[in-house]
Amino acid sequence: MKGVMEKWKDKEVVVLGMGRSGQAAAEWLLGQGAKVTMFDETLSTTLQRTARRWEERGATVLLGSDRMKRTNFAYGIISPGIDPRKGVIRDLVEAGVPMMGELELGAQACLCPIVAVTGTNGKSTTTELIAAVFAAAGKQVMACGNLGRPLTEVAPLTRGLDRVVVEVSSFQLESVQTFRPKVGVYLNFTPDHLDRYPSLTEYRAAKARIFENQGEGDTAVVQLGLAGILGKAKRVTFTSGPEEADYTLRNGALCRGGEILMRQDETQLRGPHNAENLLAAWAVAEAEGLPPAAVREAFSKYRALPHRCEVVRVRAGVTWVNDSKATNLDAMERAVAGMEGSVILIAGGKDKGFDFSESRTALAGKVRGAFLVGEMAERIEKAWIGAVPCRRVPSMEAAVKRAAEMAVRGETVLLSPGCSSYDMFENFEDRGEKYRQSVIALPEEEDRK
Repeated sequence: MKGVMEKWKDKEVVVLGMGRSGQAAAEWLLGQGAKVTMFDETLSTTLQRTARRWEERGATVLLGSDRMKRTNFAYGIISPGIDPRKGVIRDLVEAGVPMMGELELGAQACLCPIVAVTGTNGKSTTTELIAAVFAAAGKQVMACGNLGRPLTEVAPLTRGLDRVVVEVSSFQLESVQTFRPKVGVYLNFTPDHLDRYPSLTEYRAAKARIFENQGEGDTAVVQLGLAGILGKAKRVTFTSGPEEADYTLRNGALCRGGEILMRQDETQLRGPHNAENLLAAWAVAEAEGLPPAAVREAFSKYRALPHRCEVVRVRAGVTWVNDSKATNLDAMERAVAGMEGSVILIAGGKDKGFDFSESRTALAGKVRGAFLVGEMAERIEKAWIGAVPCRRVPSMEAAVKRAAEMAVRGETVLLSPGCSSYDMFENFEDRGEKYRQSVIALPEEEDRK
């Protein structure tokens, strides 16, 4: 640790982006004696208050897109939400400033082995499942990363831990250099973030970097069929489909080869997508030498995170489900398929570059009606003409009210937007809470005949 501190002491470091990851990086760097400059294009009142607190801590803070004039820094740290194609980053790179992401910084500061989880969908659930298994086995473990606390924030607390389990996004993996998880998990790949990447090729390449620096003695847990896997780690596969893999779902049972490990209905997680989360977590547990009894205990006790196919209420025989975390088409389609009976869908939000016509087949016959919100509402309605009856509504409250008028006993009203939330809400959690509040506010009603 002394050598790490000496690397940063008295160095001029710029942190790009003042979200939670950027602030965690600044906190750690100040603790190492670095001279920290923090930059963010935003000029909000909230961020200005935050800037004053950091200036009191000794950092220099630059707010506004025209404030970043310097390029003579020893290092630059990129927050995951900052597109590396931005001009301010190009200027620093052209000036020869070494750049790294917050994940890379946190990994270099981490004092215990890392288990890392990536994929388009299911990352948070699988990260928490793996941490729960370690805890059930009596190990000292923390879960962090994209699901909450950044790795750089957690790094000083990792001395004495057996493992830290980190959820990592493609944005974080773009800028890794030496990042090497002892076990890396790649859950799935479906189109997403097309507002960030020029094509799926770049998105796929970023995800695959989770294995880039692994070597002999490491393990890569990979969904069967994923391409472009790098590194020299031992590869372990899983699938919920009919194909053969190291870990499979067979007649509702989680299996390794031909051996039944546990039935999925002994857990609270439903659907083939959650079966794959469970299989991946079991593969990690066995790669790490954790006892099967600990896995079964953790799986049976685990409860799904909020905003992920979360049952909010059953009213007049109608089940109301909050799946606000579904921010792409694959997640939305999987949620719809996992519901019993027909579905009244609430979808829409900020454009991420998806072609919603690709979901027509998956939704036709299952979704009896859809209420659409946000900037994508009109385009989704046009994409689903002839497949799903749609109505555009101005707010979440209006969507819930109209869905309540339409739904009948035995149906599910499902919020599964297929879009990000930033057009109308602070984040997917805020969107899910607005849905929850609107559903809870519905008056009690007699069961319909």
